[in-house]
Amino acid sequence: MKNLTDSFVYLGHWPSAGSFGFNTDIFATNPINLSVVFGVLIFFGKGVLNDLLDNRKQRILNTIRNSEELREGAIQQLENARARLRKVETEADQFRVNGYSEIEREKLNLINSTYRTLKQLENYKNETILFEQQRTINQVRERVFQQALQGAIGTLNSCLSNELHLRTINANIGMFGTMKEITD
Repeated sequence: MKNLTDSFVYLGHWPSAGSFGFNTDIFATNPINLSVVFGVLIFFGKGVLNDLLDNRKQRILNTIRNSEELREGAIQQLENARARLRKVETEADQFRVNGYSEIEREKLNLINSTYRTLKQLENYKNETILFEQQRTINQVRERVFQQALQGAIGTLNSCLSNELHLRTINANIGMFGTMKEITD
């Protein structure tokens, strides 16, 4: 092993005049080695790097295109949702207006119906009062008539004798007979 290391050390001390060889001294040959490495990388890696950059560029462009398509789809969905919202708001306003007008119409119908019912009840009440008044008047008349008739019968019974009674009955029968002949 020591021989191998010594051989590299001796290679590093070769004289530079008139001969060609490898310089293994890293500090002395670094810019040359680096330029060779960069040159090889640039020459051979340029195609690879261009392919990588082109692939990356295509992926970015595809991503942008997809994003634009998604954005346009989202904008379209947003417009559709706004249109549906406007339609629903319009329908809600119509329902609200129709509801209010329906409530007002029902309120007026209820007021009118209540007014008619109250009017009918007032008429029934008045008819009932009138009927009760007539019935009461008829009852009073009947009682007064009965009392007057009883009073008259009592007066007649006390003032009339049997003979006067018979003459009155005969006179009345005669009047009825005359009336019957006139009508026949």
